[in-house]
Amino acid sequence: MAASTKRQHYGRLVLCCALLGTLWEASASPIHYSVAEEKEKGYIVGNISKDLGLEPRELAERGVRIVSRGRTQLFSLNPRGGSLVTAGRIDREELCAQSAPCLVIFKILVEDRVKLYGIEIEVTDINDNAPKFGAENLEVKISEIAAPGARYPLPEAADPDVGVNSLQGYQLSPSHHFSLDVQTADDGTINPELVLERALDREEEAVHHLVLTATDGGDPRRSSTVHIQVTVLDTNDNAPVFAQPIYRVKVLENVPPGTLLLTVRASDLDEGSNGKVVYKFRKINEKQSSLFQLNENTGEISVAKSLDYEECSLYEMEIQAEDGGGLKGRTKVVIMVEDVNDNRPEVTITSLFSPVREDAPPGTVILLFNAHDQDSGKNGQVVCSIQKNPSFKLENSVDDYYRLLTAQILDREEASEYNITVMASDRGIPSLSTEIHITLHVADINDNPPTFSQASYSVYLHENNPRGTSIFSVTAHDPDSNENARIIFSLVEDTIQGAPLSSYVSINSDTGVLYALQSFDYEQFRNLQMQVKASDNGNPPLNNNVSLSLFLLDQNDNAPRILYPALPTDGSTGVELAPRSAEPGYLVTKVVAVDKDSGQNAWLSYRLLKASEPGLFLVGLHTGEVRTARALQDRDALKQSLVVAVQDHGQPPLSSTVTLTIAVADSIPDVLADLGSIETPAHPEDSDLTLYLVVAVAVVSCVFLAFVLVLLALRLQRWHASHLLQSTSGRLTGVPTSHFVGMDGVQAFLQTYSQEFSLTADSGKSHLIFPQPNYADMLISQESCEKSEPLGGSVDSRCPIEDTPLVPQAPPNTDWRFSQAQRPGTSGSQNGDETGTWPNNQFDTEMLQAMILASASEAADGSSTLGGGAGTMGLSARYGPQFTLQHVPDYRQNVYIPGSNATLTNAAGKRDGKTPAGGNGNKKKSGKKEKK
Repeated sequence: MAASTKRQHYGRLVLCCALLGTLWEASASPIHYSVAEEKEKGYIVGNISKDLGLEPRELAERGVRIVSRGRTQLFSLNPRGGSLVTAGRIDREELCAQSAPCLVIFKILVEDRVKLYGIEIEVTDINDNAPKFGAENLEVKISEIAAPGARYPLPEAADPDVGVNSLQGYQLSPSHHFSLDVQTADDGTINPELVLERALDREEEAVHHLVLTATDGGDPRRSSTVHIQVTVLDTNDNAPVFAQPIYRVKVLENVPPGTLLLTVRASDLDEGSNGKVVYKFRKINEKQSSLFQLNENTGEISVAKSLDYEECSLYEMEIQAEDGGGLKGRTKVVIMVEDVNDNRPEVTITSLFSPVREDAPPGTVILLFNAHDQDSGKNGQVVCSIQKNPSFKLENSVDDYYRLLTAQILDREEASEYNITVMASDRGIPSLSTEIHITLHVADINDNPPTFSQASYSVYLHENNPRGTSIFSVTAHDPDSNENARIIFSLVEDTIQGAPLSSYVSINSDTGVLYALQSFDYEQFRNLQMQVKASDNGNPPLNNNVSLSLFLLDQNDNAPRILYPALPTDGSTGVELAPRSAEPGYLVTKVVAVDKDSGQNAWLSYRLLKASEPGLFLVGLHTGEVRTARALQDRDALKQSLVVAVQDHGQPPLSSTVTLTIAVADSIPDVLADLGSIETPAHPEDSDLTLYLVVAVAVVSCVFLAFVLVLLALRLQRWHASHLLQSTSGRLTGVPTSHFVGMDGVQAFLQTYSQEFSLTADSGKSHLIFPQPNYADMLISQESCEKSEPLGGSVDSRCPIEDTPLVPQAPPNTDWRFSQAQRPGTSGSQNGDETGTWPNNQFDTEMLQAMILASASEAADGSSTLGGGAGTMGLSARYGPQFTLQHVPDYRQNVYIPGSNATLTNAAGKRDGKTPAGGNGNKKKSGKKEKK
């Protein structure tokens, strides 16, 4: 609705401007009305609508109004009745003084026609003022020798009314000595004179009282009186006589107060007091009496206040000269005020049409104003001009009315407003001027489409973005204003991979912010091409398009995919063949993998994560080729398992693993027999292996906890018995009893709970073997109790309390340690040292430490040996079905026994009647157990 109202306003504006340019013409003869003065406010002067040819309701619709300059508005328009009425009380005497007729002239503007009509209203006089004398009392001195017929002027009464309402005559009260004679001057003024009818006798009557009455001709008749006192004087027979009957003088209106204008002179032939003349103003109004000053002794007339030519240009007054004898003479003084250029032109804006549409045609009227100067002549001639501006021009219309027009089509985008200065100058010397400043607003039309900040946009976004992510913000600018500059963003409909573009991205219509409606996948598509449309809200709307390219950035969201070896689908196990005669560097197979990502995220590297026999195979870092690291030997197992990890270089890196089964044989028939028994259970979840392992670990943990409790009880018991041992054992004097613990409980624990978990290749048919304790492998040290060397370090000496069977001591083994190939561990352990490493599991470490320290306390002389039940040390239940003693690192080489140069050896070889040689015997023994 606001837009519709604005369009109507613009339509009226264009129509008004067109009418103003086409219908402008000089007004015809003025319309004449008359009204009596002193009428009340709202008095109907005339039917202006009828005289203008309009209906009363059209006065407001057509913008009919009164145009006047620099004067109080005396009349107004009644839009309801279509009449011209008074705006207040009108005093003709104040408005026109004595001028007749009294005319009020102004113009009426019909705004939609841009036409002026002249109006003349005559204000008629009514008898609202009575004649008035200058004083209520008057003294007239007459010499007693005055002859009958002598005339004496009397004061005149003033009546501001005109015509019949003005002063018409005088009457004198009855008297035997005086009569009244009225003289009419050339200008029509009535001058009363007192005529002596009979000679006076001062001695008879020195004072005579008369009443002079002045009357006008109005209805009702008004009058005024003055009391005249006639004093009879002694003889004075000469009256003062002026040198000139009329004095004329010209004066500039800007003379300062106190300036002497002229001097009047009167002479009296009498002597003494009868010849002394006194000057007085005889006939002057109140305004004039305040403007001029008369010296009663010298007759000099000077300016009392500043004069104004525009207020009054001519002053007339009478000067009376009276001698001491009462004789009087009079003269007339005329003062003419000359104009000076002391008034600046006055500029009155009649109509201002702002704002103006930027597509308004040249010649459209913008401003209508009046320029007037109160001075006269050249001082009152006004010339108007505007500052140099090619967009506007100034034309003189009617009389002193001017109009400002457009000279060319405007462009709001270049200038949304114009500050126009109109200068009005008169032709006086020096010239005076007046300036008015007009601010013209240019109304906008939708003539500019939106423009984007860039010709095209390129946006980069990481894939896997969350839904609703803000992608980018496009910006556009429209040089128009308001609704024409309001930009609405949208996407041009398009189809991408069979789906509409709106299903991928959306745009905020107000801000231009793009949002992702889906989580993009770099592997699905790498860029999106779209067109962003910017439309304004004008009528009709204008639009523009820009191309936007959305490029997706790859993220490491795809793990490497292994193409070869592929996982079998028929339940069989893929096997690679490596001949035993292969030299180091022999290519066994190659792992082939790809990555869907790109760039650095798709760079793959290969490494050996786990091997059943570390150090036997190598994997190419960048090629994935599996090669032999050394020559194959007979002792190498037939079946080798390798876990190869393929890792990309993304952040964070992703990896995949593949398990390779390599058969070490010269031909396929050699491995068929062994591979025949390898089956992959159809249902691995049916195997009880996991349950057995959990039960075994739980049992070992409970036994170990019971062992710790028993050990603490024994220590407390030995502490109690230490007092008895101190008196009998001099060699142990100073050693606390709590440092001795019997080894029988430890040996029983080691032998009793040293079970072997022997699992076949088919884990579904695994069984447990619990061999009987072998007390021959117990740790016994009888001689250690007889030694007197001091004990130090963290190894405590223990003396057995109960008798234990003695076993012959085996000689120390020169090389009982495992070879590098026989030690278990991760693929990274192939570069370790030859001395072995401690297990990573904390529980295993504590168990081994407890057993080794207990044995070391009994082997202080270096003659004891350490053996394991069935060659397993009870650890096969923890490390798996194929984990026998050959898989356990020999930690005894790391034990240093204080006071001895002996090392702990493997007693299993002695027990079996074989000499240890690099651990190969254990390897074969383990192989037999697997076949069993």
